[in-house]
Amino acid sequence: MEDVITEIPPPSRFFEEDLNNFTVPSPPLPPPFLLFSEPHLQTLHPSLLIIALSSPSLYLFHHFPSKTLIGSLILPEIPLSGNSIEPSLTDRSCNIYALNNGDPQSVVLVSVQCSVAAERSHSVAKLLIGDRIVSRRMLILDSIHGQNFRGRLSSDEEFAFKLETLAERKGERLLKGLEYYPSGSVVDGLGAALLGRCQMKNIKASLCVSWPEYGASVLSLIKGLLQKDVLPGLELNFSEEDSSGFLSRFGRGKDHLFESELYT
Repeated sequence: MEDVITEIPPPSRFFEEDLNNFTVPSPPLPPPFLLFSEPHLQTLHPSLLIIALSSPSLYLFHHFPSKTLIGSLILPEIPLSGNSIEPSLTDRSCNIYALNNGDPQSVVLVSVQCSVAAERSHSVAKLLIGDRIVSRRMLILDSIHGQNFRGRLSSDEEFAFKLETLAERKGERLLKGLEYYPSGSVVDGLGAALLGRCQMKNIKASLCVSWPEYGASVLSLIKGLLQKDVLPGLELNFSEEDSSGFLSRFGRGKDHLFESELYT
């Protein structure tokens, strides 16, 4: 006769995912939303929409001399406490600016200074490429993350690559001098969600990814790229000393060689 006390109990009749049915689900997050500064700005139709995600691009556009704050994208899960009254690089915010003397139908910049979770990326992409912001062309500025790159990365080298939608490839390309992102390397997060939505909606769009993520060298690289291909005649009011300050403030790069584990 079996000993019901010492005998190993039978396996559970429930699968692990079934056990979650007995837990109270977390309340859903409120959806993100757009907030424009002027009532008449219900929709934007810029000729070019630039979305800055990388630290170098955020720094460059923070020093752009002629930009006008016209709105913000609000993520309810990100608290606004601690943000300054005037836009600052230390804020956790997502501000929308009109470049070219404040004309919202010319060039519009979205400066994403807060971390967007992967599960929220598609919701944010739908807001930035939706009914209220309709752009004929887009440029997304992101960074290469070491774990996503197939190959060897050194903090002493700076470079940039591009990805494009089919609509962008059919016409005159915005980023003429950049090579394509190497096959086997990966782009994820909000940058990938934005480019994917542009592809679905047949919008001309380019995604520029640069390395390293922080530093004065990549800052100069992105500045030259914008001046040459995107905004000819671009003038930025910061000096080499400011660039050094940027390096010391945001310099989280490694001094040693970084070898990606992806496909190695």
